[in-house]
Amino acid sequence: MILIKPWQEAEKDAYPIRQAVFIEEQGVPEAMELDEFDPLAQHALAYRGLDCIGTARLVALLGHQGRIGRMAVLPAYRRQGIGRQLLRVLLENGKSQGITEFELHSQLSAIPFYEQFGFVAKGATYDEAGIAHRDMILTI
Repeated sequence: MILIKPWQEAEKDAYPIRQAVFIEEQGVPEAMELDEFDPLAQHALAYRGLDCIGTARLVALLGHQGRIGRMAVLPAYRRQGIGRQLLRVLLENGKSQGITEFELHSQLSAIPFYEQFGFVAKGATYDEAGIAHRDMILTI
């Protein structure tokens, strides 16, 4: 089950997943994990029973643009379609709000995943939190 929640409701479930995946597993500095966009974003949370197992967020930008980010699924639940479900829900939710262009910062290893949804890599590779990334865009 995927639920969309504001940060004040999502934080208790989303942050432990982000901490486990980004900070502990990938070595992202803890000070970089929470940012000014969390309170503004819609957070998608994936549940298996009562346990939250994945999260992602959508931030509405100016015009008809939105940025997807902080997508994380706990290791035991990867390769089971949870990330696909999270992304589909965020895309549908964004479309219903009039968003016609979605952007994201993809780790290089995740580019093929996003390409399945029609995202196209743009620009050069860059470092974000010590991990190689590329920008990706999907125009609806």
